[in-house]
Amino acid sequence: MKAVYYRAADGTEPVDDFINDLSDKIQAALDLQIDRLNLLRSNDPLLPYPHSSDVTGNLRELRCHYGKTLYRILYAPSGSLFVLLHIFRKDTQKIPRSEITVALTRWNDFQYRMNSAPRRPPRAAGHDAP
Repeated sequence: MKAVYYRAADGTEPVDDFINDLSDKIQAALDLQIDRLNLLRSNDPLLPYPHSSDVTGNLRELRCHYGKTLYRILYAPSGSLFVLLHIFRKDTQKIPRSEITVALTRWNDFQYRMNSAPRRPPRAAGHDAP
């Protein structure tokens, strides 16, 4: 399996952009969690709690932290890929519905564009990303 950044129609990659705006130490911590996804093989079970958990439907959360600061990356499996759809700093007990809505909107966009021709493949995520 390979984690990839969701790429919007305009070419931006919101998760990558968010991570790049953080300090180098926080980026390294988040990349380490993303790499956990990259270690999974296609026949492996999904990454278990406490590293990841279900949100709704196919949508899952990658549970990341740096010290006491919590981050969540919402992602969904697509064939042999994990599509990193949305990231946010988690300040509440539950994931805010607005954050889930952003991820689901991007997921629907991803599916629509990947099923259309011509398509542009997603880019790898994590510390190995080009």
